[in-house]
Amino acid sequence: DKTFAEHFASDWTSSWNAHDLDKVLSHYADDFEMSSPVIVQLTGEPSGTLRGKAAVGAYWKKALSLIPNLYFEPISVLAGFGSLTIYYKGPRGRLAAEAFPFGVGQNVVRAFAHYAV
Repeated sequence: DKTFAEHFASDWTSSWNAHDLDKVLSHYADDFEMSSPVIVQLTGEPSGTLRGKAAVGAYWKKALSLIPNLYFEPISVLAGFGSLTIYYKGPRGRLAAEAFPFGVGQNVVRAFAHYAV
C-alpha cells in the first residue's frame, strides 16, 4: 500500500545515504537475490546476479568504498502488487530505478537495479 511503499522508500534511501550497510541489508531476506549490471563490472560475475546477504553485502561494501560520497535523491515510488520500484538520482545525477518484490514479513526477496543509458 501507499503508506508501506513511502515508508520503505524513505528508510531504504536514508540507510543508503548514511552508508549504513547493516541497515540497508535489514530490508532484505537472508537468501535474497540482487541483479545489476554493476555486479558484472565490480565482481566479474557474468550473470549479473548475486545470492544471499553475505555475497551482496560484500559487493555493496566494495561499491561504498569506491563511491565514498554516494547519495541517492528519490524522485518517486511506484507501487505494485507485492512489489515496488524506487526511481532516483544516483551518483553524478545518473537516473536509476530499483524494483523490489517482497516475501513473507515484507522483506525483499529479489532486487533488480536499472540505470539510464
